[in-house]
Amino acid sequence: MFAQERFQAIDRLLQRDRRLSVQSLRKTLGVSPATLRRDLADLEEKGRVVRVHGGVMHPNYLQGEPSFDQKTVQGMELKRKIAQAAAAMVPDHATVFVDSGTTCLEAGRLLGERATLTLITNSIPLAHQLARAKARVLCLGGELRGISSALVGSFALSWLDSLRADWALIGASGLHLTEGVSTTELNEAAIKRQFLARATKKVLLADSLKWSKPAAIRFAEWNQFDDWITNRGVPEASIRNVRKQGTNVNLV
Repeated sequence: MFAQERFQAIDRLLQRDRRLSVQSLRKTLGVSPATLRRDLADLEEKGRVVRVHGGVMHPNYLQGEPSFDQKTVQGMELKRKIAQAAAAMVPDHATVFVDSGTTCLEAGRLLGERATLTLITNSIPLAHQLARAKARVLCLGGELRGISSALVGSFALSWLDSLRADWALIGASGLHLTEGVSTTELNEAAIKRQFLARATKKVLLADSLKWSKPAAIRFAEWNQFDDWITNRGVPEASIRNVRKQGTNVNLV
């Protein structure tokens, strides 16, 4: 394989996976460590990759996450289907942690129509939507993170120390078979971990567009979730592997 062909192959892989390890690239390309180092150095000089310890990332990987408003208009029909499936799982008289994020927002709206439920959330948009809800609503205090409209930080975590829930509905920014479930920011990761630790039943709400695109901060392994609700865009082999780790996969 000529150098230009290797460059094109690396481009294609990064377009798909966003982040690649040196080990996986060597195996895929069948080249020596020295050749791969030269290739990656050339691609970095051209601005086509970002080199990090142990691998490379797509340049767009570091450009930050979309705002809450941008996410709201992306794939809304799919988000609503996932939200409907999640809301249908929650029984009456349950207490539910509802995470920030646009898919969880849709699930929270549906749950808010049920007078027997208690909802706990750190999402400002959801709190606003639930102002006239039938459900009982508890809102965490904390520092407002503008890009996601979520309340985070030590104050929010201290509130969670005294709360528990029967269910937790959790969103994610990135999903990967071996690297687990991830998000973009440390404070949001801490809230998600606490939701998981203090709930009995844990459900992940995340569509297939996030598959094989891990975000910067892993907050959970697959076996920490009882269920994952997603759409049929995830490869069947990957779904089987997630199920082997103890997570039920529900497809909409």
